Amino acid sequence: MNEERKEGQPQPPPMPAGGGQLPAIPKVLPLLPLEDIVIYPYTVVPLILRAPKLIKAVDAAMAEGRVVGAFMLRDKEKEVLYEVGSAVFIHRMLKFPDGSMRLMVQGMAKLRLQQILEREPYFKGEVEVVEEPEEKNERVEALMRAVVGQYQRMISLTPYIPDELQAAAMSIEEPIRLVYFIATMVRMKPEERQEILEIQGAEEKLKKISAILQREIGLLELGAKIQSQVQEELSKSQREYFLREQLKAIKRELGEEDEVQVEIREFREKIEAAGLPDYVKKEAERELRRLEKLPPASAEYGVIRTYLEWLVELPWTKTTEDNLDLKRANRILDEDHYDLKDVKERILEYLAVRKIKEERGEPPRGPILCFVGPPGVGKTSLGQSIARALGRKFIRISLGGMRDEAEIRGHRRTYIGAMPGAILQAIRRAGTKNPLFMLDEIDKIGADFRGDPAAALLEVLDPEQNSSFRDHYIDLPFDLSQVFFIATANILDTIHPALRDRMEVLRLPGYTEEEKVAIARRYLIPRQMSENGLESGEVAFSDDAIRKIISSYTREAGVRNLERQIAQICRKIAYRKAQGESIAVMITPDNLREYLGPEKYFPEVALRTAKPGVATGLAWTEAGGAVLFVEALKMPGKGNLILTGSLGEVMKESAQAALSYVRSKASELGLEERFYEKYDIHVHVPEGATPKDGPSAGITIACAIASTMSGRPVRNDVAMTGEITLSGTVLPVGGIKEKVLAARSAGIHKVILPERNRGDVEELGEDLKDLKEEMEFIFVKDVDEVFRVAFPHG
Repeated sequence: MNEERKEGQPQPPPMPAGGGQLPAIPKVLPLLPLEDIVIYPYTVVPLILRAPKLIKAVDAAMAEGRVVGAFMLRDKEKEVLYEVGSAVFIHRMLKFPDGSMRLMVQGMAKLRLQQILEREPYFKGEVEVVEEPEEKNERVEALMRAVVGQYQRMISLTPYIPDELQAAAMSIEEPIRLVYFIATMVRMKPEERQEILEIQGAEEKLKKISAILQREIGLLELGAKIQSQVQEELSKSQREYFLREQLKAIKRELGEEDEVQVEIREFREKIEAAGLPDYVKKEAERELRRLEKLPPASAEYGVIRTYLEWLVELPWTKTTEDNLDLKRANRILDEDHYDLKDVKERILEYLAVRKIKEERGEPPRGPILCFVGPPGVGKTSLGQSIARALGRKFIRISLGGMRDEAEIRGHRRTYIGAMPGAILQAIRRAGTKNPLFMLDEIDKIGADFRGDPAAALLEVLDPEQNSSFRDHYIDLPFDLSQVFFIATANILDTIHPALRDRMEVLRLPGYTEEEKVAIARRYLIPRQMSENGLESGEVAFSDDAIRKIISSYTREAGVRNLERQIAQICRKIAYRKAQGESIAVMITPDNLREYLGPEKYFPEVALRTAKPGVATGLAWTEAGGAVLFVEALKMPGKGNLILTGSLGEVMKESAQAALSYVRSKASELGLEERFYEKYDIHVHVPEGATPKDGPSAGITIACAIASTMSGRPVRNDVAMTGEITLSGTVLPVGGIKEKVLAARSAGIHKVILPERNRGDVEELGEDLKDLKEEMEFIFVKDVDEVFRVAFPHG
């Protein structure tokens, strides 16, 4: 708490500034809780204060009379004060730019603390002045002479104390003042200083200071004797060694140890107890020998000390035992997350392999997975569940926006303030060498002139190399092979190809409407009711209401916004409950508007039309699948192709390819000869403010152009997706599950897909069995087949 220390030697008390008298001592004073410092009456002491509480107490005293109560702390942690202290007058006060305060204070009188009135923003207490009458008799006079003689002897043995202080002590005639003056000059424990202040009566105080002076004189004489003995043994050329030996000898006689030697011994014990690998132990002992030879004031001393702390605190050999109970792991994963079948199977497979290898005695190796999926599908929380299932420590770092390679690998020790990188810092926090390590947002790493963090991760995430990962600061190989690395990303495109190749990618697709309803029932509604103080029976949601929230108030692949909407409903009900209403609310589609306001999203089916020039496509976005309407319009012109709707370069090229193919098939489609010389064609994709890119709208654009040029409408009950080539081949595309779900949500039950995506439909799983039964999938190999399906009249 306190940051005080005394500077310089106490001096005989001067008069207050200006030659005036000291002010009266109030009954209530600001208090200074001091660490290991006792200020005696009649003495002047310099102080340095850094603690905000102490500075505020001095500021209050300066405003009220410059008097504070100084009490030593009995218990620093609990801030318990001794009952006896001193009233001190502040002669000078200086504030420095670093926030510290320098004071010159004079002890006024002995105080007894009656009670502490306030602890914030500074200590304030009720005090009582303790009178100390100056008693003079023959015994006291004799003790004073003996104490002054002992003091003179001590000064003669202490070269750093000026001789003028002998005369100062001899000029003091009052016994109590003499005790306080000498007590400030003699080395003793803080508890002994406090005892001298608390002792009542001049005779007892003189006896106590006499005993302490006798002890100090004995130590100083012994030191002089040791100095003489050591000096005889050593030559002048060994002066530095002589000083060290002298200090050690003094410490041995006092029964104390040098702080540096204590620290060296503690490091040596830690190195032995840490169970370090041989190559690490050898380096630690080498650095410890260097530390032993350096003076503590050296800058290199702090660098080596910090390095040794890192070496002994890193878990070079510490591991946690994996819980290999497959049934338990399966139960935990199912409790925490709904569906995500592929990911759960992969974790259970890892546990099974780990179990078999352990039985064979083979060393374990942690997998390196990458969860890819839209926001809100549970990537990060799934990592926590896996750690719980395995019984491992969970650590997480966010890589989003990281631009400096040294943040991964650390800085070399030659740099000021160097530290290890984020990888080893997290391993140290975990305390084991086999935690579950989550690298969040790996697709959002940046790169600039300081290096590329993605390149630094290449070694970390390579199972063949990470057993000897070298951090620039530690500069010793650290085994990361047992770490279970899981990276998360929203998209794969922005991840460095070499880094992507090192990870096993597991896709977490968006949830279907039925899955969202189940998640809301099992997780979201109970959690939000608990967080908003609602109990069972006070609010209930019908399935239709949850579906209405999903379709009309959210547009996402995950469930974050769904949970926010449920939380909004719960808050409004909690507000009514807090006002004293009796609550029992059933949320239905009819009363949703009362809690959530007007609908925010409307079904895309409203945009469907049977007019020529409009085709229904399917798109994948980070928020899941979406229905995409492509509009084409012809107008008199010179064959120009106009593209609008915030289209990316790939989508523009796809539109060019679609137009070229339609031109090549003009006669078969019954189009006007050389139509491309008479008309301009404008292709537009609505929601123009939303950027769109990718090749999967190729066949949709081709159908829209063919429709507007022929005047025949495209079927409005069919949606399509697929990449087009100049030869008319339909290539496969991604995001089939999300696109099919978007089509069903829009009320479309017939979908045109590339033939090579047939396997994606077959893998939709048992939970989407009803979807496969109610929807018709038409698989095509070329664009002619698309035209035959899209144009109902041939």
